[in-house]
Amino acid sequence: MELLNLDKLREQLIRQEETIIFAMIERAQFKQNQAIYQSGSIEITDHSGSFLDYLLQETEAIHAKVRRYTSPDEHSFFENLPDPVLPFIEYPQLIKPNNININNLISNIYINEIIPIICSGGDDGNYGSSATCDVSCLQAISKRVHYGKFIAECKFQEKPDLYQRLIQARNSDGIMETLTNRDVELNLLNRVRIKTAAYGRDTGVNKKSMSYKIEPETIATIYETWLIPLTKEVEIQYLLNQAGSND
Repeated sequence: MELLNLDKLREQLIRQEETIIFAMIERAQFKQNQAIYQSGSIEITDHSGSFLDYLLQETEAIHAKVRRYTSPDEHSFFENLPDPVLPFIEYPQLIKPNNININNLISNIYINEIIPIICSGGDDGNYGSSATCDVSCLQAISKRVHYGKFIAECKFQEKPDLYQRLIQARNSDGIMETLTNRDVELNLLNRVRIKTAAYGRDTGVNKKSMSYKIEPETIATIYETWLIPLTKEVEIQYLLNQAGSND
């Protein structure tokens, strides 16, 4: 298996920060609009789920046709998607085969925890625009979180004996402690605060009265409370289920 480079992987995660921040800034301009998350609130022919489910599934169906979900760093929220119309690409095998997908958990946290802190309460009727932003947010978060597989494989390759012992002992706490680099996490949180302050500041506001479309500390909280722990959850699942194998 080809060796991974942790610095290059972190560069990928840093680039993904802008995608996540911009997506959340876009979503924050609309109210929570809870109707789009409730099954049956918006009647759709031949669809019994929520409006967001409908839009996300239809979006994924189109993306599946252009082979988005054949890439090892992409994970769909729905199954039984159409086959690609483009020829198959043989990607380098950087990680071991696995079926880890925590998008159900990501969706639940996004709707019930993240939306209430980035959007004002209430309903402004902008259901299509809100759900379109939700799709962008969910896809960006999913990509970031499931990148944990690559991070885990890279860290395993750096310290295979240590991780093998922890895996064989099914020592999840020990794996978590070994995976965690608090300095890196603190740098990340500071970086997303700075980026959010730069990208999310309302134009035309004087310097003495700073105003943001979304507070920088809110994005930092989302990363610290959910995105980082979810990524590490994927890392632990990957190591416990895959990295101890001999294939």
